[in-house]
Amino acid sequence: MNVFNSVQSFKSTQKTIVTLGTFDGMHIGHQAILNKLKLQKKIYGYKTLVLTFFPHPRMVLKTDHQILLLNTIDERVKLIDHFGIDHLVVQEFTQDFANLSAEEFVKTVLVDQFNIGKIIIGYDHRFGKNRSADIHDLIEFGKKYHFDVEQISAEELNDVSVSSTKIRNALNVGNVALAKTYLGYPYMVSGKVVSGKQLGRTIGYPTANIQVAEDYKLIPAIGVYVVGVTVKHKDYYGMLSVGTNPTVGGTEKTIEVYIFDFNETIYDEEITVRFLTKIRDEEHFGSIDLLIEALKNDEVFSRNFLMNMD
Repeated sequence: MNVFNSVQSFKSTQKTIVTLGTFDGMHIGHQAILNKLKLQKKIYGYKTLVLTFFPHPRMVLKTDHQILLLNTIDERVKLIDHFGIDHLVVQEFTQDFANLSAEEFVKTVLVDQFNIGKIIIGYDHRFGKNRSADIHDLIEFGKKYHFDVEQISAEELNDVSVSSTKIRNALNVGNVALAKTYLGYPYMVSGKVVSGKQLGRTIGYPTANIQVAEDYKLIPAIGVYVVGVTVKHKDYYGMLSVGTNPTVGGTEKTIEVYIFDFNETIYDEEITVRFLTKIRDEEHFGSIDLLIEALKNDEVFSRNFLMNMD
């Protein structure tokens, strides 16, 4: 997949079949659109092109409300690449870009830069300044500028109204299993392993402390989870805590993972965790011995879950 960092950096000499959106999370609704894009490519012979935006438009247009995202931009690029798209354009979303009228956007971007032959959009897509235009306007622009328009209905998306907002809401209460259903894959978080208080190794549960660089990345609710883990290009399983470690007087929120059957030093390594299910809420235990007992129970739960996982 060819990746371009602005609309201006990509001018197509070949006809393209286009879809556009923020694609935060790359959930099953997004996947249905990309699969249809690939299917239509076989019919039309056009190159497939995805236009996405960063930062998220709400970060620019609603500065009083800080939205947390399901994907970093690097994660989003990798997820889209997985679908075999020919071209991806990541456009910086600015106030100037937001001020483009619907027809300015269609003419200067879709027609002049992308050489559009067809566009595929979701059933509720709106675009242009103040999100003033909808599918009916797009169809009229298509007639004027000679490109086809196809709308994906809610029914085609398996009669499920999937949205990034619903996924965020599920993660915010720790329902990572529901998030996985909407996404079609486990929710993931990546970061660098940094030094922590190293209490875990003294009680038989050494953990890797994960530092996430992107402050806009959504972290699931405080609690204990079963996770998949990728480190040094190898896959493992483990159990992960999001919380403040109240039993030992912790106050700062941390992300710590205990990797099963693993005994390597991985400071400064990049690590990715995939949330499979929630075990329990964080608790304040009356003693270290009670904490150790709870961790043993968590491990039993986790290993049983993994043995029976589809």
